[in-house]
Amino acid sequence: MPFDAPQSGRRGRQAKCALAAALLCLTTGLSAAPPAGDVDFMNKAAQAGQMEIDASKLAETKASSATVKRFAGQMLQDHRAAAEDLKRLANAKGVQLPTTPSPADQKKLEAMGALQGASFDKQYAEEVGVKAHNEAVALFRKAASDARANDVRDFAKKTLTTLEHHLESARKMASEVAR
Repeated sequence: MPFDAPQSGRRGRQAKCALAAALLCLTTGLSAAPPAGDVDFMNKAAQAGQMEIDASKLAETKASSATVKRFAGQMLQDHRAAAEDLKRLANAKGVQLPTTPSPADQKKLEAMGALQGASFDKQYAEEVGVKAHNEAVALFRKAASDARANDVRDFAKKTLTTLEHHLESARKMASEVAR
């Protein structure tokens, strides 16, 4: 009997160690979820990018200005590429991104869809070119400094450069179509 007593104590310690290891695995798994601020950024970036893609598709058929059509073509190319990068990043983190613009942006798109020619050009240049890019630059600039995950911060920094260039081009376009 004296030999059995220490053995059951050892089993108890082994069971406690196994339980501690299981709890550690569970809590580590829970902490692997991306921080809420990073997820919020990814969701907003996805919606904003989709709005620009949808508006730029409209511009292909509704714009009358060659400058607006060129800008829209560049937006389609760049925002589709950024959307793919964002999708890969989100998938790696287990984040399901929205696939449509925000409800407010959806209303703007519907209103823009009713326009044609010069009136479309002006609205697109202001809403999508200048305003949306001002908002996107602010969103990405904040994420480039505040995102907790390195890969999210890197994505924001990389994309921010392109968005700043878009904003500069958008201001020129808006100035041209306002005449």
